[in-house]
Amino acid sequence: MKPGTPVLYDVPGPRARRRNVLYTVLFLLAVAGLVWWVVSALAEKNQLTGAKWEPFFTDPRTWTTYLLPALKNTLIAAALAMVIALPLGALFGIGRLSDHRWVRGVSGTVVEFFRAIPVLILMLFANAAYSEFTDVSPETRPLYAVVTGLVLYNASVLAEVVRAGILALPRGQTDAAQAIGMRKGQTMTYVLLPQSVTAMLPALVSQLVVIVKDTALGGAMLGFSELLASVRPMSANYGANTIASFTIVAVVFVILNFALTTFAGRLERRLRRAKRSTGAVVGAEAVDELARPGEHIGPADGPK
Repeated sequence: MKPGTPVLYDVPGPRARRRNVLYTVLFLLAVAGLVWWVVSALAEKNQLTGAKWEPFFTDPRTWTTYLLPALKNTLIAAALAMVIALPLGALFGIGRLSDHRWVRGVSGTVVEFFRAIPVLILMLFANAAYSEFTDVSPETRPLYAVVTGLVLYNASVLAEVVRAGILALPRGQTDAAQAIGMRKGQTMTYVLLPQSVTAMLPALVSQLVVIVKDTALGGAMLGFSELLASVRPMSANYGANTIASFTIVAVVFVILNFALTTFAGRLERRLRRAKRSTGAVVGAEAVDELARPGEHIGPADGPK
């Protein structure tokens, strides 16, 4: 086999290449037609005139009064949910792999329960619970409810991501760690989790993007003043065009999530380069430190 020859599929022949080019051209024409239809419909309704978009480019009050404060609230809610959901999801994901049946049972029940409930219902339940059983002020209650709903749902999803990432590692990793005397907790902390992070990173980032987008549910149903909720007061109090407002908010979401995925992509590439350029070598002192006190470590350490 020549170097560079694909092994997962056959190289397309002349007819297949012509067919692929034809499909590509037809797809691009369909996309262009759809874009033309949308632009024409907007122009017919006078939605593309400069006056409709002027407040977002000529008057800074549109941003300082509505969009930037709403973006701040979105970032706060998303950041709090990420910081809490990531370790909680890792905890329940590891718990589902425990040797103790009761730990597996509790972790599995929690994960499956909250993963089966829509995140919006969790937010509504959390808002009602904070209203009835706590002294949280009505001004901050929507933030608490949004973060609680996002944490409960996304932690359960992240738990499955962590569990799948650990199970995807070869069994030999665990066997090698046990052979040098590592306990199960040490094997998980020093061997399995560090290696599985790279494999889990794309799924983790996808779920973090979901967290950012789902903050909009709080604005739609709970009155949380996030990005999407800023459209209504801009239209009512400032006279901003509704379609233009939705478009600007969508662009902000795209930029925000693109920045998150770009950062995660660079982090993943750096982790992969680090794995290729460094080797994990465990010395004798590290083995002695990780082993149980008085435990037989290897044949060379036994009686002569």
